[in-house]
Amino acid sequence: MGSKGLPTKHSNNKEKKLKRKEILEKKKAMDGLIKAASADKHPLHSFPSFHHYHRHGLSVCLESGCGDKLSSPTKQYIMNLLKVNMEGPYGSEWPSEEKVKRREMVVSEARYIFVHEAPNASSPTDCEEKRGSMVGFVHYRFTLEEEIPVLYVYELQLEPRVQAKGLGKFLMQLIELIARKNRMGAVVLTVQKANLLAMDFYLNKLRYVISAISPSRVHPLVGDEKSYEILCKAFDCEAEAILEQDNSVNLATTCSLLDCLVPPVLHFSPLNHSPPTSTFLSLNPPASVSR
Repeated sequence: MGSKGLPTKHSNNKEKKLKRKEILEKKKAMDGLIKAASADKHPLHSFPSFHHYHRHGLSVCLESGCGDKLSSPTKQYIMNLLKVNMEGPYGSEWPSEEKVKRREMVVSEARYIFVHEAPNASSPTDCEEKRGSMVGFVHYRFTLEEEIPVLYVYELQLEPRVQAKGLGKFLMQLIELIARKNRMGAVVLTVQKANLLAMDFYLNKLRYVISAISPSRVHPLVGDEKSYEILCKAFDCEAEAILEQDNSVNLATTCSLLDCLVPPVLHFSPLNHSPPTSTFLSLNPPASVSR
């Protein structure tokens, strides 16, 4: 004689099947978003006002690219700039890290925004004809973090002569627009704790937060020994709940990191989860993404 109102084995199995189906359908949808976002080879077409940057005595034009379509001169430029900006901070680890970055650079999932000098360009329409030498780039990818579709910034590298002119903020604004257009839940990046200028730039100026997936929040005792923090900016409730959660616990950590920040001479450069660079921005993907 069965107990009235208690779930039966049959009903439990049915619920499990429905739950499994729901999970698989969600995963399929997320994979579809990543695939669709990655399929757009010309993201700048949707943002014509971001083709040209002309401020603070700097005039540059932007161009998009893919990792598996890079020309030999472009590959060489990327590695040269990485070496200039990153060899010092990496120290003895640079030779092995250089090999990793060389592999990351050309994968089919890699997406680029290239920055070219364009001193004679007066409008976005002039950029194609008057584009000059390259002075920097952004390397990003669309991926999943905790089953949330995100745009992950792998590198933001700028030459010293075009730093401190607002270009880094301009490029990050474009990155956020690309992420939103492709229905990503967040932009994610990694910053070295020692790179106080970068921490200040992202946390205070761009309003990023220390992510719930950052080592200092996942395992605080172990995380304190790590040299980096994972930052994010969420665009919807689900991404905020999973990737940000309650960031009030980070205020003391953030303040202590920034207390010793002297009035900065801002320099814009790499976004890496590796050692800090000699320039301003330093981000890199966590091991789960790229290593």
